[in-house]
Amino acid sequence: MISDVVMVHGGPIFDGSQLHDNRTARFDGGLFSGFVASPETPDGARVINLDGNILSTGFVDLQVNGGDGLMLNDAPTVETLQRMVTAHKRLGCSRILPTLITDTPEKTHLTIAATIAAIQQGISGIAGLHLEGPHLSVARKGAHDASLIRPMTDVDLAELLKAADRLPALKITIAPENVSLAQVKALNDAGVLVSLGHTDASFDTCMTYFNAGARCVTHLFNAMSQLGNREPGLVGAALASGSVSAGLIADGIHVHTQSLRAAWQAKTGPGRLFLVSDAMAVAGTDVPEFQLEGRRIARRHGRLTLEDGTLAGADLDLTTAVRILKHSTGVSLETALQAAITTPASLIDLGEASMLTEGTALGDLVRISRDLHHIDRF
Repeated sequence: MISDVVMVHGGPIFDGSQLHDNRTARFDGGLFSGFVASPETPDGARVINLDGNILSTGFVDLQVNGGDGLMLNDAPTVETLQRMVTAHKRLGCSRILPTLITDTPEKTHLTIAATIAAIQQGISGIAGLHLEGPHLSVARKGAHDASLIRPMTDVDLAELLKAADRLPALKITIAPENVSLAQVKALNDAGVLVSLGHTDASFDTCMTYFNAGARCVTHLFNAMSQLGNREPGLVGAALASGSVSAGLIADGIHVHTQSLRAAWQAKTGPGRLFLVSDAMAVAGTDVPEFQLEGRRIARRHGRLTLEDGTLAGADLDLTTAVRILKHSTGVSLETALQAAITTPASLIDLGEASMLTEGTALGDLVRISRDLHHIDRF
């Protein structure tokens, strides 16, 4: 007798929040119907033995600048967004925030419009939009074009508030040097995820901005004021404030593994650290270099750098980030997966969309090798 039942067992199952051991997941017609305690298999059912590998919901990445050979900045179109989503699905992501780094007002407008259009057309996997700049600090520009960095105007604020009303999630990375407390409050009140980054702001200034509504920090340790003996800076503020969560590029390059370990141990809750890829055009490809607004970025030994050696995004996938986090901090597999799924999903209010619940399609899940080196979709 032929059955449309699939039974998955033989390895840990992460449901988007918790890790389940010694359980069997049942799928009817390709859709999850629940966990069964007994390994008994209906006649004709297909059985998938994980062989110790991990069944999981897909990753949620809040910082994705490009993929499949393209940067969002190069061509902010529905086609570009579709190619980025497809590339990152192959890398295990179920939801991403396409990220535009500092650019012109015109490019920002086009990106917002393209993202809204892609969502309206039903392109799955786009959870919203992340605008990283242009309202940053020139002193901490990193690979951003200093000539395009500028203060937030009333016109900018109005467009962001309008975008927040039409997008499922909007994250913006800003620096106190170029954005007022009143603007942060207005954005937070509209549901925007305001994140501090690319700033030299002091500890006290950062805490004031957290109190005004900033709830996140972009790529902790990178492009920001550091933890010092007399001035804790944004790093110290992010670790001390329980009201904020902070993204981390856990590639062993952007952040030393011992700094990663120290931050993990020091973070005050309930805010948590989470993983981002900061992926660039090379994601999902083997290309050795690419262009960012006419500037050549080379890919060498896991690094992406401008001609002067400045890091320009990351050559990273979240499976690798989970592995590095787990090995460098000693956290459990469940905690490492939460950093790549649960925490970022909660920041943009994904709810059950990132969870293994009744009706979740088997094809939306991923199979992660037990050594955390490989990932496949079903």
